[in-house]
Amino acid sequence: MVQAQHKEQRVGVFVDVQNLYYSAKHMYGTKVNFKEILKEAVQGRKLIRAVAYAIRADVKDESNFFEALEKIGFEVKAKDLQIFYGGAKKGDWDVGIAMDAIELAPKLDTVVLISGDGDFKPLVQHLKSALGCRVEVIAFGKSASSMLKEEADQFLDLDSNPRRFLMAR
Repeated sequence: MVQAQHKEQRVGVFVDVQNLYYSAKHMYGTKVNFKEILKEAVQGRKLIRAVAYAIRADVKDESNFFEALEKIGFEVKAKDLQIFYGGAKKGDWDVGIAMDAIELAPKLDTVVLISGDGDFKPLVQHLKSALGCRVEVIAFGKSASSMLKEEADQFLDLDSNPRRFLMAR
C-alpha cells in the first residue's frame, strides 16, 4: 500500500547533481534551478536532510555553484573526477547515494530521489519493501529510466514545467 503525501511526513532529498546537470545541458542547453526542485521535493513537509552529490571537475565557477547549493539548503558532498590511464573518466555517486538513503531511511517517511538513473531501481525497491518508505523520483522524463519511473510511488517529470525547473538562458 502506497502512503499518501501529508505535511507531517519526514522527507530526505538525495540529488544526483551530474544526472540532472547533463540532462538539462543536453536537452535544453541551460542549467537546473535546484532551488525550485528542492521546494517541489519537500512540498511543505518536514525536511530532515537534503544532500546534493556532485563531482569536482575543476571547472570555472564550481565552488560558487557548491556554495549556492548550500545557501539553498543542501548539504553538498563532492568528490573528484577519476581519470584513468588512457584518458577514461569516471565520476558517480550511485553507491554513496544508495548507502546514505538506506542509512537515513529509518528517520524518514519519504525518500525523494532526484535522478533519472535506472541503476537506482533496486534502491527504490529496497527502500519501499524492506524499509517501508514512500519513494518519490524527480527527473527529466525524456532522459529518465522507464523502470525507475514505474518503481517510484510518485514520479515528477521536470520536462512538464521547464520554465520553472530550469534557469533562464
